[in-house]
Amino acid sequence: MNLIKAQKRLLEILLQKSFKYSEDPIFKLVSGRMSNYYVNCKTTTLDPEAMLLIGHLFYHKVKSLHINAIGGLTLGADPIALATAMVSGMQDDAINAFVVRKKAKEHGLMKWIEGNVQEGDKVVIVDDVITTGQSTIEAINRARESHLNTIRAIALVDRQEGGRENIEREGILFESIFTRDDLMNLYRKG
Repeated sequence: MNLIKAQKRLLEILLQKSFKYSEDPIFKLVSGRMSNYYVNCKTTTLDPEAMLLIGHLFYHKVKSLHINAIGGLTLGADPIALATAMVSGMQDDAINAFVVRKKAKEHGLMKWIEGNVQEGDKVVIVDDVITTGQSTIEAINRARESHLNTIRAIALVDRQEGGRENIEREGILFESIFTRDDLMNLYRKG
């Protein structure tokens, strides 16, 4: 797959399906703050064409890291982790997917993390959108508690509102496929 074309097409899908903009700040964020724009990545990450592109782009970002697994806090991370795991399997370079629950399971083994991961595994934490980075940091902390070795965090979209800095303060390298600026630049061209 041509990664440049894949990235360009995925940005177009994000703009079409997931990005909303208003001159006035009408979108309420999880933090309660109002914003001029909103990015609901689920409509993109759950789209068949976008899932394939996401899988290839994220796999390309992590393949040289030789990780055991990829995952993050449910629900934003799940489609990304699954798409990446699927593409890795197509490349005969299996990377497991895992899910970090929002609360521990209340029966059975009462686990926070579900999937094929073991203590000491090298993992990457993913998320769909980063604003403050709090969901990603929560997933990093749960991975640490489970004795997983988190070596990187990657988001589909970085809103460029401090999330990168907050994650990197946790000692984890962060990168994103796209930024708010990428979406705004394409929006303005349209």
